[in-house]
Amino acid sequence: MERVLEPELMEDEEQVLAYAEADFSEPHDHFVQLFAEKFPNDSVAGNVLDMGCGPGDISFRFARAFPECRVQGVDGSACMLDYANKRLVRSPDYRGRIEFIPGLFPDVELPRPNYSALISNSLLHHLPDAQILWSSIKRWAAPAAQIFVMDLMRPDNIEMARSFVGHYAAGEPEVLQRDFYNSLLAAFTLEELRLQLKLAGLQGLSVEAVSDRHLLAWGRAD
Repeated sequence: MERVLEPELMEDEEQVLAYAEADFSEPHDHFVQLFAEKFPNDSVAGNVLDMGCGPGDISFRFARAFPECRVQGVDGSACMLDYANKRLVRSPDYRGRIEFIPGLFPDVELPRPNYSALISNSLLHHLPDAQILWSSIKRWAAPAAQIFVMDLMRPDNIEMARSFVGHYAAGEPEVLQRDFYNSLLAAFTLEELRLQLKLAGLQGLSVEAVSDRHLLAWGRAD
């Protein structure tokens, strides 16, 4: 099945509200758990870049799981960051440890020259060109930085995509079901991901499927 692009940014208020208020605790906790499993003997005590942070849920979960780190989340959607900053106001324990920055990769201006960990969840499939993400990771990764990118994996056909929506999003609002379906069609395959990393000079990253609908690229920067 060929890839079908979807809009890069979520700016529709109904769409953003549904996404921000949805319960993503299971996949987002899984994201943090997988990071800990892939880097079992490493401390996370430096500056972390959350690329495509949306309303900030993973930024908060990551900061809670690794209390010695500082997280800077970047997103191009003003609506998404509005929800993230409202949550930050309600969460005084995280002030000074989490910051949200508006901007689009690769042109966003960041306050630090590099980061000791770079994480991303579900940004890749939004991008018209995957090298936007991989070139940005190379640009802002400190030597030996932890790199952890998780995203949807494109199913083999339309019927499989529809079955995933029915199985995993049946109880969600219609707008989320539609977005999930479109995101599946816009996602990449494992083979495409490996080629992207080869073109980016990031062949040292490991690539694997971590569920029937998610793929993962992880490892350390050179």
